Amino acid sequence: MYGLVNRSMKEYITLHFGDGVWEKVKETAGIETDTYISNRGYDDQETYAIVGALSQHVGLTPTEILEEFGVHWILHTGRKGYSELFEAGGENLQEFLENLPNFHTRISFILPKLSPPKFRVLEKGPGYIRLYYNSHRDGLQPFVVGLLRGLGEMYNTTLTIQHTLKRADGAKHDEFTIQW
Repeated sequence: MYGLVNRSMKEYITLHFGDGVWEKVKETAGIETDTYISNRGYDDQETYAIVGALSQHVGLTPTEILEEFGVHWILHTGRKGYSELFEAGGENLQEFLENLPNFHTRISFILPKLSPPKFRVLEKGPGYIRLYYNSHRDGLQPFVVGLLRGLGEMYNTTLTIQHTLKRADGAKHDEFTIQW
């Protein structure tokens, strides 16, 4: 993953749990790095180790951490560092979700080695979207739920999110139904 993910994770940890917890997480995860370079690639296992170590120190499950980090990613990292891209994403939640493939295409110009997940709208109707999600990285579905919650907050939209099709159950991709 790019350093901007780990840098944002560090920000999430220090903001919500304090600098001391970040130091403990680094030690538990066996991480020597304290400063992440946004456009540099880091081993995915380092990010997973951070989540696992944080779970040990704060009593939240990795699933809960990833979901809350997804909210943080949208409301802090995304809006702060990529505000123009977020503004171009759409006037409302539905438009933003419909434009997700374009969003990742635009980010690839900034981060050329990016290997983003695939999102696409499979079905939509008044007040709902069924969203396709697929990634070569395992276990990030809770992060996606957090991203969706963060987008709901960004657009002042109350959501219900259902994980309706799961790779963990043998499917080839995941699907989420988002209602508002």
